[in-house]
Amino acid sequence: MSEALAPIKFGTDGWRAIIAREFTFANLERVAQAYADYLATSKQEALLSQLLALGQVSRDEVESSMFRGVISKATVGAPTLVVVGYDRRFLSEHFARRAAEVMVGNGFRIALFQEAAPTPVISWAIKELRAGGGIVLTASHNPPDFNGFKIKAPWGGSAAPEMTAAVETLVDANPAKRSAFSSDGTELLAPAIKSYREQIASYIDLDRLRRSQQTIVVDPMHGSGGRWVESLLAAGALKVETIRGDRDPLFGGVNPEPIDSNLGPLKKRVVETKALVGLATDGDADRVGAVNEMGETMTMHDVVPLILLHLARNRKMTGGVVRTFSQSVLLGRIAAAHNLKIYETAIGFKYIADLMLKEEILLGAEESGGIGVKGHIPERDGLLNSLLFLEAIIAAGKPPSEMLRELHREFGEFHFGRRDLHLEAEQGITLVKSLASQPPSEFAGSKVTDVQTIDGLKLIFEDESWLLFRQSGTEPVLRIYAEATSINQVNLLLDEAQKVAH
Repeated sequence: MSEALAPIKFGTDGWRAIIAREFTFANLERVAQAYADYLATSKQEALLSQLLALGQVSRDEVESSMFRGVISKATVGAPTLVVVGYDRRFLSEHFARRAAEVMVGNGFRIALFQEAAPTPVISWAIKELRAGGGIVLTASHNPPDFNGFKIKAPWGGSAAPEMTAAVETLVDANPAKRSAFSSDGTELLAPAIKSYREQIASYIDLDRLRRSQQTIVVDPMHGSGGRWVESLLAAGALKVETIRGDRDPLFGGVNPEPIDSNLGPLKKRVVETKALVGLATDGDADRVGAVNEMGETMTMHDVVPLILLHLARNRKMTGGVVRTFSQSVLLGRIAAAHNLKIYETAIGFKYIADLMLKEEILLGAEESGGIGVKGHIPERDGLLNSLLFLEAIIAAGKPPSEMLRELHREFGEFHFGRRDLHLEAEQGITLVKSLASQPPSEFAGSKVTDVQTIDGLKLIFEDESWLLFRQSGTEPVLRIYAEATSINQVNLLLDEAQKVAH
């Protein structure tokens, strides 16, 4: 197969590929055209449904090609707005412009960001402007040589699996249509960005945070989070220092994912400045990471339960709790203690977003740092959640390490670890299927009491500890996750799992 006809497959969150190999301008045009076709078809189907409901047409008329041709022409006259944004990766601004040209070529209006912006800000703009949808050129936390195409739904959240599946089927249905544009809709974005800042100020008690006589360090990892958190906390007693805040498409030589192995500069600076906490965001600022006052990385199995406890206990908020397949046991225990319904989904925030649209959800979280909360858009927001975690710390009046010790005393001590093994997708999928077909009754000296296959293969042990094998949906990586009652047990499980994988 030629490079120009590389297969287009949407993973956990969008289509991602290596720049100049599969992620080319030609392939980008194919995906953008498929999305344009999807939006056009959806618009026509919506009008048909409305006419059917009103009894103005019959089912036979709807199914006739002549009538559909009339409907197609009827929907052309009112162009739908599509918001297009991008991150700080190599060529992202140029890819974004090309995607915008395809949308304009298909009769859509656009609002094109003129500089890299956090994905949650772009998502908020889509909702505020009542756009028909949105495109974000980003590969999020993937390695620097990747870029990606994320589709955003009108409510600002991740596209549902059904939507991305439909777009996939439309790839190459029509040749890409491009058109230059004289108006990029930028004037629409300034009010939406202002509205986002107002939303943050209404959700978080920023004045209380600013009054704190503390130091915090913010690390956007050279991504599009930039100085957003610092700007939201400016003009107070709180000292905020941003590191790695400038654009670097190579992300300083690491993947822009806020996990322990990539947070060396943040850990070092937290210790040097005697900071209360270090807050990190990933490449497009929709995920959060944290470092405690001792310069130790906190996993999302530490951070998310502390945020949930703050929302339920301090803010007295209610609603369901959604955890993805690799999130913590502690979320279930905290939810039970506060009479909150617990849901579990496959890995990928789109599954959480889908539930947030259907049910009253207080918090939904992924192991990888994506958190959605009640009262905001059904979307991950690393900026909001950085501030929400800081609010939880300030409200507790204790450093993060002490907060975590208290959490463990009350709900049980659990620790988490993850290892990423670089395996081709086919190899990883074969391994997971093999293990699922013949799961062990015992692993690393622990009795297996349950086997779950919601997303990968998960072995549950007697004390609720668990081990998960899962092939990544966005890159050629087999991920191995473990949560157990001690760090030693976590490492033992991961060591044994790694041997099995090799």
